[in-house]
Amino acid sequence: MRRDPSLQFDWLACLSGVDYPADKRLAVVYDLWSYDLRHSFAAKVFCSRENPHVPTVCDLWPAADWHEREAYDLFGIVFDGHPDLRRILLADDWAGWPLQKDYVFPKEYHGIPALDQQGKA
Repeated sequence: MRRDPSLQFDWLACLSGVDYPADKRLAVVYDLWSYDLRHSFAAKVFCSRENPHVPTVCDLWPAADWHEREAYDLFGIVFDGHPDLRRILLADDWAGWPLQKDYVFPKEYHGIPALDQQGKA
């Protein structure tokens, strides 16, 4: 899609993770844009929740580096071939994937109490 002359999607505008727990799968959504042809396209790639792996697109769109790290950090999607796949928002020892819909937020982290929506511990 990037190199095809009829498409020329030269910009990755966004890469997002999506959780579909009822279907037991995750998805990666790629929002693409062509500056020359002035058109856009969204592509969705599905993977299992149990073993979520998708090939990296960092070699095609360098901006994917940070987007893939975020999807890994929050959804647990592993981007095979990524040059530096590690957490980007959460601490390295954080357990779990907070944007998966069945995630249970911890009551505390290293002795720091978590607050609920009303601001109570």
